[in-house]
Amino acid sequence: MTVTRFKDLPLADRDREWDSAAADKRVRKWAGAEDGPDEKYREAFLWYDGDNADEFGSFKLPIADVVGGELKVVPRAVISAAGVVDGARGGVDVPKGDIDRIKSHLARYYAKMGDTPPWER
Repeated sequence: MTVTRFKDLPLADRDREWDSAAADKRVRKWAGAEDGPDEKYREAFLWYDGDNADEFGSFKLPIADVVGGELKVVPRAVISAAGVVDGARGGVDVPKGDIDRIKSHLARYYAKMGDTPPWER
């Protein structure tokens, strides 16, 4: 199981809508990963199953979209992922040992947005 490495991607506008399915289609095209996930595709997610990294279904907690030809982190996606990691919508099915690393990753984007993650409030 693998938490993706923090990439410090640029942020999209804070008011940008988040549609994970539409974002996934754009990310696949941008990454050239229509036939299967690759390293560029992985950058849009917080976590993936390293044992099944060649399957799209192995990727969880998307936070990025392609905006103007560039991969950017969408603040609403960060907020959504943080809620899920913090237990909203039934939580996320990842190893408990990965949760702190995922939260650390999210906290860095919260700081970049000038905000505080929900678990620190």
